[in-house]
Amino acid sequence: MTELQTTPAAAPAAAGPAPAGRVKRRSLTRETFTGWLFVLPFTVLLVAFLLLPMAYAFKISLYRSTLVEGEVFAFFDNYRQAIDDPLVREGVARVLVFGLIQTPVMIGIALLAALLIDAATSRFSRFFRLAAFVPYAVPVVIGTLMWGFLYSDSIGPFSALGVNFVAADTVLASLGNIVTWQWAGYNMIVLYAALQGVPKEIYESARIDGAGEVQIALRIKTPMISSALILATLFTIMGTLQFFTEPLILQPLNPGAITQHYTPNVYAYQQAFSFQQYNYSAAISFLLGAVVFVGSYIFLFATRKRSALR
Repeated sequence: MTELQTTPAAAPAAAGPAPAGRVKRRSLTRETFTGWLFVLPFTVLLVAFLLLPMAYAFKISLYRSTLVEGEVFAFFDNYRQAIDDPLVREGVARVLVFGLIQTPVMIGIALLAALLIDAATSRFSRFFRLAAFVPYAVPVVIGTLMWGFLYSDSIGPFSALGVNFVAADTVLASLGNIVTWQWAGYNMIVLYAALQGVPKEIYESARIDGAGEVQIALRIKTPMISSALILATLFTIMGTLQFFTEPLILQPLNPGAITQHYTPNVYAYQQAFSFQQYNYSAAISFLLGAVVFVGSYIFLFATRKRSALR
């Protein structure tokens, strides 16, 4: 009888709350599922509009179109042809030279503008910040067309000066002017935002020690935003190596100076949509992507000790 009475009494104890570990696992599972729901729209767009088109482009870059057999598997023949193509090498060399000159100029202008606006105490500083950012808000095609009218030797305001801004020896500098005008404001905002995160007490301590505004800008502000500076430079390098829209829009002004192989992207575009060489165009595009990746990695490796970008 004693055992029959004590056995039912032990049943409620087994129906107590679940262990804390199980509850924590359920909470983590629910949080993980919720997180994936938030990431899902971006993942779908990334796969549908970037990864799948890249996979398809890589696939067609491995084939070659022939009149007799149609599409035949060529493995890396298109890539070998692109590497041996002097027009591709000429375009790559041109964008490398363009990047070596234009990147320091653009980043220097953006840094100078950010330092000046950060040091300004006038109520007009917000207006100057907005004015410097406005060119970035203008679509690239519209901005290039606007500069094309300005460069025109027939209707442009500079035609009376007798300078041909789209001649063979000046067109690269003219294109660099457009790119700098378009993107310097964006880089300025990035650097200015980084400057806003620097504690103001550091500047006050430097002034107490007798440092001037120029010394503060060069020895305190600039080193403390080195990560943002390197990030802006990296984006500029990547954009420079993919140079496409500006030369393509200005090409009708002087087709002899801005040729169909002026940059690798322009050359790939012409091969695809003017000569229907889609396989070869895809191979050129992937080769350019490899150049962009290698150039970006070399820059990050060279600056890894001066920034938090590892």
